[in-house]
Amino acid sequence: MTFKKLLLGAVALSAVATATAAQADKPEVFRVGIIGGENEADRLRNYQCIIDQLPKAIGVKEVKLFPAADYDGVIQGLLGGTLDYAELGASGYAKIYLTKEDAVEPILTTEQTDGSTGYYSIMVARKDSGIKTIADMKGKKLGFADPDSTSGYLIPVTSLPKDLSGATVKDYFSETGFGGGHENLVLAVKDGKFDAGTTFGSGVGSFDEGYTSGNLRKMVDKGLIDMKDFTEVWKSPLIPNGPIVIRTAIDADLKAKFKAYMLDLPKNDPECFASTMGGDFKSYIEVNKDFYQPVIDARKSQIGQ
Repeated sequence: MTFKKLLLGAVALSAVATATAAQADKPEVFRVGIIGGENEADRLRNYQCIIDQLPKAIGVKEVKLFPAADYDGVIQGLLGGTLDYAELGASGYAKIYLTKEDAVEPILTTEQTDGSTGYYSIMVARKDSGIKTIADMKGKKLGFADPDSTSGYLIPVTSLPKDLSGATVKDYFSETGFGGGHENLVLAVKDGKFDAGTTFGSGVGSFDEGYTSGNLRKMVDKGLIDMKDFTEVWKSPLIPNGPIVIRTAIDADLKAKFKAYMLDLPKNDPECFASTMGGDFKSYIEVNKDFYQPVIDARKSQIGQ
């Protein structure tokens, strides 16, 4: 075989490989990851409107939902390229960034009804426990939601020490553990498995109603808890709202159509927006990696410890 034929063959193979890669970046099936911690049937139902609307909006044949048992299931799917889009907590995004910084792009986050772009880690205890303040939790059992949760773990373990009279989380509480997601964690507190636990809320509105959005509000709306049974023991500093992320390798035109669809969703379908986000929010706003740099730094520091 002549050199010319070999060269032409190599060029042809390269063209096929390039076309295949380009096709892979324009998926016919758009795969949506949903983090765990809430009843799976509820999660699938809340995202049904996305399944119905997205194919036409972004030009794919089908949208499939992939609910994970925990946060890490979605994180690993995004790192491995088997998921295309997900809503994450800031700490979950930080884990991805610190593992493979170009795996996903944070493109949007939510704006609260008061215009803020943050939320809070909320520590709750049963009202009949007598626990009212963080001082009352000394020597007691504290539950966290998930090791990859921002509000349910990262922010409490990094922010609590300043409120513990210099003590570490490990020394201050008799025991710590994980509840298996935010919903399960609050139910574990309700059942007395933990003396208190960390979940999340907007901090906007009334605690007695579960605030305007967040896990507590979702659980109230589903009839799983009555806020009269709980008391707020501790609230963190403001945390950046978690990002909507999309796989970096996705075709640029598809990304643009997806972002446009999401930005228009609060106006075009407020019910779908509220359902997928779990509460009352004002809108989506555009963000990038810089918005999450403080959480990336906090996670990196925690890993170092």
